[in-house]
Parts: sequence; C-alpha cells; structure tokens
Amino acid sequence: MRHCYKLACGLVALIMVFALSAPVALGQGLNQDKQAAQDQDAGAGIQTMEPNAPTSGSQDIAGGGMEGPDYVLGPEDVVTITVFNLPEMTQTVRVENDGTITVKLLGKVQAAGLTTSELRDELQRDWGKSYLEDPHVQIFIRQFHSQPVSVVGAVAKPGIYQLPGPRSLIQVLAMAGGVNTPQGSGANGGTTSASSGGAPAGRWVYITRKTNFGTLHPMTGLEVISHNQIKVDLGKLLYSDDTALNVPIEPFDVVTVSKAGIVYVVGDVKRPGGFTLEDRDSLTALQALALALGFDTSPNKRHDEIIHQLPDGTRKVSFINLGKIMKGKAKDPLLTADDILVVPGNGLKTFGATGIGTALATVSGLIIWRGL
Repeated sequence: MRHCYKLACGLVALIMVFALSAPVALGQGLNQDKQAAQDQDAGAGIQTMEPNAPTSGSQDIAGGGMEGPDYVLGPEDVVTITVFNLPEMTQTVRVENDGTITVKLLGKVQAAGLTTSELRDELQRDWGKSYLEDPHVQIFIRQFHSQPVSVVGAVAKPGIYQLPGPRSLIQVLAMAGGVNTPQGSGANGGTTSASSGGAPAGRWVYITRKTNFGTLHPMTGLEVISHNQIKVDLGKLLYSDDTALNVPIEPFDVVTVSKAGIVYVVGDVKRPGGFTLEDRDSLTALQALALALGFDTSPNKRHDEIIHQLPDGTRKVSFINLGKIMKGKAKDPLLTADDILVVPGNGLKTFGATGIGTALATVSGLIIWRGL
C-alpha cells in the first residue's frame, strides 16, 4: 500500500512538471516558426507604406493623400504605387528632375506631365504585357512638390503652398488661413489690429503669373495691370455672386493680399487715432471726422489741415474749412493711405510753421501707444 502511495505521488509531480514546461516549450516553438517565416520572407518586419495606412512620427507627410485623376505629376512629387493582391510590388518613389520614376520590373518610366490616372493606366498596360496578369494599380500621392503657389501679404499664414489639383483664388486664400480681418474698435479709437496679429487686409488681391493671363478681360471688380498681373477687388470676390472674379490659380502664381491703408485724425477730436480703410482706397474728411467721433470741446473749424503723403515720400499740406464743408458750402476732400487730418483747438489757426512736424510726432505717439 505504501509503495502504491509513493508511486501515485510521483505521477502527480511528473504531470505538474510537464504542465508547467509545456507553455514555455510551445512559446519557443512559435518563436522559432515565426523566425523561420521571416527568414523565408526577406521583406518581413519592414513597414510598407500602403495608401491610407496611418504612419507615425516623422513618417507623417503633410499634404499627402489620394487625389483626383486630374492631378498632374511633376518633379519632386513623391508617390506610392500598389498592385492589388501583390504587396511585394508596393514601392514609394520620387519623381526625378528629368520627370522619370524607377519602377519594379520596368525600370525608368516617364511620370512628369501625366495625371495620376494616366500613369496608372500606363503601368497597368506595361506590366500586363510581359510580367503580370490583369494588374490593378493604385497611385497614392505622398508629397506634393511640383506645383507651388506663393501667398503673401495680409493673410493668416503666408507662405508657399502646393496645389494638389485645380484651385481657385478663394480656395488658395483659404489654404493660407484666410485674409486678416480687424478685431474691432478699441476704447481709444480706430481699428487697426488684425485677427491674426498682422495688418488687416486691404481692398485688392494681386495675382502675378510667370506667363500671362491670356484672354482675361477687365470687368467690374477685376483690373488688368499688365499681361502677367491682375488685381481683384477682395470685397466683391468674397461677398458678391460674380464667380468670374474667382479666377483659377496656376502653379508658380504669386498671390498678394494688400494691407489696408490707415488715415489718421489728430487734434481737437474726441477719439484721435488711426483708422483702417479696409475695403476702400480713401475716406472723405467728414468720414474721417465721424470715425474720430466728431469734434471735442473747442475745435477750430475754419483752419483745419490735411497732410498728404506723396508717392515720393514727401508731404504736402492742404488747408480746409470743416465748418463750411459740414454746411455743404465747400467740397469734402479725400484722404488716402497715410494722410493726416489735423483739427486745431480753438484759438489756434493751425499748428503753426512746425505743423507737419507736430502732427507727425502726434501720430508717431499714437502708433507707439496703441500699436496702430
């Protein structure tokens, strides 16, 4: 009986040892099988850049993505080529400066100047002739480099952007974060700070082209400056229903959003300051006075001045009578960008012989104090 008991205990111990060692042996066997499989497949363990497959860290490429069949490839574009059911044919290539790409089995293939659909069809045809049976090819654009457009001026994010296909003027402005807009009037006067921290957008958007605009003709809201430059009224572009103003943008175009000019009002007014012209090129003297909330306590309405900024950088003084202008007995003159309306206090005919210097010093103080 005692012998049988010892035999049973020995069997139980043997079973427990076997049970504990089996998972370890099984895991080692699986690892050996996995290693053997990797040895048979030289590409195992290497990340393949599949279309729409998420990548991590530095492998994320801005501007990449599937594009329509109208995108025209060019030098420096990076594309991934895949063949359905043949993962070993997947490859990512860059279009060389001579316009070619190096493709498996085919060698150098012309890519620049072809749309993505044209390149796909050509690869399917060439591979299908001698190497593959009814191949189904997909082209995935990883990086856009061949169709740059420059957007500068009063936009949120000026810079160079790649056109991933046909784009209009409004679409390109949207790519740059939109145009700068005023934040609103402060307690001390005019509106000059823009939403993105830069100057507010002015009236015009200029488009400069390396070639020419062909048969494009002037129209309301669009002026032809030269054979390779036009300007578009920003307000009409954004807020009218005239789609002709939303001109197509081509690679290498330079889009410049003008910065809004500023007119200044100083002297005996309630809120002296600088006021943006925004969607206009000029203000009348009375409009500028209204933006400054009118006269203060004791203005001299008969001996007012406009200091004009001339194209050559010099300044010219024009004397006006705001009292007569308000009564309709004198013409209301225009102020353009950087002009200064000076309203002396009562008892002063003007700022005197040093009027321009005094007014400019006052404006400079406003610019420093209010960040105009």
